[in-house]
Amino acid sequence: MPASRVDVTTNLRAIREAIRSAAERAGRDPATVELVAAVKTVPPEPVAWVVEAGVRSIGHNYAQELRASRLALPDLDVRWHYIGALQAGTAHQVADAADVVQTVGGERAARRLAGRAARSGRVLDVLIEVDFTGARSGVPPERAPATADLVTALEGVRLRGLMTIPPLTPTAEGARPWFVRLRELRDRVRRTYPDVLELSMGMSLDYQVAIEEGATMVRIGTALFGPRPARGTRERPAP
Repeated sequence: MPASRVDVTTNLRAIREAIRSAAERAGRDPATVELVAAVKTVPPEPVAWVVEAGVRSIGHNYAQELRASRLALPDLDVRWHYIGALQAGTAHQVADAADVVQTVGGERAARRLAGRAARSGRVLDVLIEVDFTGARSGVPPERAPATADLVTALEGVRLRGLMTIPPLTPTAEGARPWFVRLRELRDRVRRTYPDVLELSMGMSLDYQVAIEEGATMVRIGTALFGPRPARGTRERPAP
């Protein structure tokens, strides 16, 4: 059964409290952590609920769903994030609909995204997706600095940070070393590009650990909207 408005509101309250607690444990201001509501397969109505409750960042995994949401909810005061695998074939759709693209990796897709945005007179904030597993989309950590060089040379995009989905671990604590590695990699890239500040890491099961290690964006879906039906057979881990 889909989550009710009461359920979603209650979940959001608990998530905000957990974000506050995790930030305070790390000696951080909770306001420096941006909650991105991951709305894969979520209908427009629950999306509107969380926006009414103050969420200002909405993350989509699929280009078509992102476009459909913007058309269905044109008046929402939000930033639309693309958090799915960025592919060359759909990069133009993402460029038209997203405000932030968190999953820049391959050169071909990056160039298509930037080219479309530039031709449309847009500048998209982007993050480089770093893959520590060798089996997902994104770039391996050793290629992140070179990818930063590529992205910063493109018109139509503005490099803001790094993003990762850590390898699957049995506990949230098991993800901590990967979050530390991403933070250290961000710091390395930042020495060349000082505006690279963002760390998008942490999902429903491990976002508190990610915040303790410096996350500035957490992508939360299941903990907010409840379990959602799978789509296809090769899913990225649900936020």
